[in-house]
Amino acid sequence: MKPRALSMTLLGLACWGGLHAAPETGAVDLDYGEEIYETCAGCHGAMGEGTPDGEYPRLAGLPRGYIEKQLRDFKSRARLNIPMFPYTTERELPEEDLQAVAAYLARIDLPTRLPPLDESSFDALARLQQSKYVVNIAPGDGDPQAGARFYRGECRSCHAADGYGKADEFVPPLAGQHSAYLNRQIRKYRSGERLHADDPTDQEVFQEIPESQVQDLLSYLATLDDG
Repeated sequence: MKPRALSMTLLGLACWGGLHAAPETGAVDLDYGEEIYETCAGCHGAMGEGTPDGEYPRLAGLPRGYIEKQLRDFKSRARLNIPMFPYTTERELPEEDLQAVAAYLARIDLPTRLPPLDESSFDALARLQQSKYVVNIAPGDGDPQAGARFYRGECRSCHAADGYGKADEFVPPLAGQHSAYLNRQIRKYRSGERLHADDPTDQEVFQEIPESQVQDLLSYLATLDDG
């Protein structure tokens, strides 16, 4: 099912907080952005929800400027991601298209819980559809309290006290992102495969973080989408 059609079937989702508009940072054609996203939906999910196994990150609700930068880095190969190669050429993703799809994704706000059940008009299929797009990161094996202390000391200044990032500074949320994906990015920062905040000196910082603290951090972040 194409995202536009899906959006219509999930009209109830919007009514309980699932799809409300975020402030725009520039005039773009959001309908065109939605159309472009149809190519991406096969991997990243119809509503940009990603996959729990971490293979594909959640894109819904990420800051528009952050999405734009990542796509430009894919295009320039400053950020290497082989699966993205065919989709991030100038021919396949010109700047106009890049901005449109980024704006479309930034305006999707996935809910963190299902709405109250209305037994008088219960629709099992609609309820199942709604449940697919609820952000609910599974708890990890670490110590969330220890992870909270680590987050406050090392991550909060950039990613905000609530873990939802800073859209005006293009800093992405960590809350609501799949733990397996975050774990994979941390490994890439450690190896130098990917730069953290475009700062090569951060590689050494990540290498000094014990694995146990990484798991504590992920366990804490998994609690931040619980409302």
